[in-house]
Amino acid sequence: MTRRLEGTVALVTGASSGIGEATAVALAAEGARVAIAARRRDRLEQVVERIGDDADVLVIETDVTDEASGRGMVARTVGEFGRLDTLVNNAGVMLLGPIVGAPVDEWRRMVELNVLGLLYTTHAALPHLLEAAELDPRRVADVVNVSSVAGRVARLGSGVYNATKHGVGAFSESLRQEVTRRHVRVSLIEPGAVATELVTHNRPEIIETIRATFGEMERMEPDDIAESILFTVTRPRHVAVNEVLVRPTEQER
Repeated sequence: MTRRLEGTVALVTGASSGIGEATAVALAAEGARVAIAARRRDRLEQVVERIGDDADVLVIETDVTDEASGRGMVARTVGEFGRLDTLVNNAGVMLLGPIVGAPVDEWRRMVELNVLGLLYTTHAALPHLLEAAELDPRRVADVVNVSSVAGRVARLGSGVYNATKHGVGAFSESLRQEVTRRHVRVSLIEPGAVATELVTHNRPEIIETIRATFGEMERMEPDDIAESILFTVTRPRHVAVNEVLVRPTEQER
């Protein structure tokens, strides 16, 4: 049986762990040639092993917060594989805590990665996505921006993270309106609590607060979100899934 993404090319940022890793594996399993990008090359090599030898995978060590590096990542993908059909902007960081007295460098880090990195990558990829949307085998292309429940609901202790994810949502909707008639679909994936490394990037006192908030709640796994992304990008050409909010069953907000 023909795999649903056979003949297409995907680029996944933040692919060295968590949702990005699971998404790369899922896309490759459906026949896509996949470029996996992140800063940790050793972890990317482990992802290649997980995907398996029968898949066509390109490892790109890069930092998407650097505009030139982000553009180079897209150029390498297209240079190696000849096209780009699917972009998954997954790279991001969640640094929580009060606004009063916050380390401003944490804010800068989130804005640079969650917003600017996504913007740089999308801008570089769009000409190739628009071209792929006119080509066989699918004649449609996808931009998938991984946001968060935090992009919908502002909460105490996550103000700047909320700001970055609300910004991703606004950008995604504006871009969707701009390119949808050219068959480039723009989708926003908004996960709730997922068992990834995201929390571990916080200061120790913030990690303790997060753990106390979520308690014994059963979190989602990266594969749960990858499944939503795969569903989104494998819809028929005439169907666009614009927004997916997915929470653990036990998560209230």
